[in-house]
Amino acid sequence: MYIALLTYTAPVDEIDYLLAEHAEWVTKQYESGFFLASGGRPGGEGRVIIARPMARGKLDAILARDPLVLRRMARYQVIDFRCTRTDKGMLAYNEALGEAS
Repeated sequence: MYIALLTYTAPVDEIDYLLAEHAEWVTKQYESGFFLASGGRPGGEGRVIIARPMARGKLDAILARDPLVLRRMARYQVIDFRCTRTDKGMLAYNEALGEAS
């Protein structure tokens, strides 16, 4: 699994202009089954995405298509971790119990 930390690199008023487009892109990633959770970071400095297990290159390609990244208004830091303990509701993503998708 991955935690993707999005940090804004442009002024907030420019970011606000593209948030609807970014939200549409995020929705498509949920519909494709790539993202598990997401939300804003306190202080409005960016966003956090939790992505399901996949090849790192695939995730990098997905994140590179974020409209904020394409316009160089934000950047991602990706943290890769092996999920070995989960709540019952997330058992499908527990990499210690089975194959990663």
